[in-house]
Amino acid sequence: MAEISRVLITGGLGFIGTAVCRNLMERGIQPIVLDRKGQKGRWLDGVIYYVGDVRNENTIDDIMYDAYPDGVIHLAALLGTQETVYNPRKAAETNIFGSLNVFSAIANHDVKAVYIAVGNHWMNNPYSITKTCAERFALMCNKEWQTQIAVVRGLNVYGPGQKAKPVRKVMPNFVEPALRGGTITIYGSGDQVMDMIYIDDMAEVLVRALVMDHGCYDKVIEAGMGDDTTVNDLAKMVVDEVGMGKLNYVDMRAGEEPDSVVRADTTNMEKYLDYGPDVMVPLAEGVRRTVMAYEKQRMAIQELSLA
Repeated sequence: MAEISRVLITGGLGFIGTAVCRNLMERGIQPIVLDRKGQKGRWLDGVIYYVGDVRNENTIDDIMYDAYPDGVIHLAALLGTQETVYNPRKAAETNIFGSLNVFSAIANHDVKAVYIAVGNHWMNNPYSITKTCAERFALMCNKEWQTQIAVVRGLNVYGPGQKAKPVRKVMPNFVEPALRGGTITIYGSGDQVMDMIYIDDMAEVLVRALVMDHGCYDKVIEAGMGDDTTVNDLAKMVVDEVGMGKLNYVDMRAGEEPDSVVRADTTNMEKYLDYGPDVMVPLAEGVRRTVMAYEKQRMAIQELSLA
């Protein structure tokens, strides 16, 4: 296949998608974003944007003919564990059938691709189930359709710019209450293992999985640090970095498992992408950067409210 110079990112307005766009531009690669949200205030200079939905069977094909990308990073998904438990149909529509639309277009246009899967692939909630179903379809497409879709399981991605809602993510929901001197809510015992990966490292892994001739299309690449960080460990790091904040323990949320272990096996990432924990942002440094970014944002909002 030809050298990659134009990449379509589905769900490219999101937290990870924005970081991927920046990574691509730093490499001199043109990002082309498809997102169902037309939020122009979040558009980056130098990025081509399309507003559309992967659930539409013709959308990806139309963009392929219009923009001529030679690579695809498929991030578009309906997120949430508890948030999807009582409405699994919507998760299936986007995460399974939307992904099949993307995979079909990839096969029709003979372009390399990356699919982002989930680290908690074994959990029985609609998000994990549907994302992992699409992961298996990607591997099937590689075997039966001769596609080249690299499957990357992203562990717990965090960093500046991540939103606390509507889908509850651990880092903003720890940092933001702590900065207010409030209460950090911990579900269950807090002994759950959450392997954390900084946003810039996640973007680097995804882009490497697309642009490198790694040949890894029959197995999964897991992107994480391979650490045994617990929720309690993370909460303590945030409280220590911020200098305030209290912990409050409540019952587990629907769709999540008590004392679960979600940890990356970094073997394939190191072997096929030449990238590993030794060059990644350490958790303590990532927490520091993240707290600083949220504090800066909080102060900017306060200044605006006083102006």
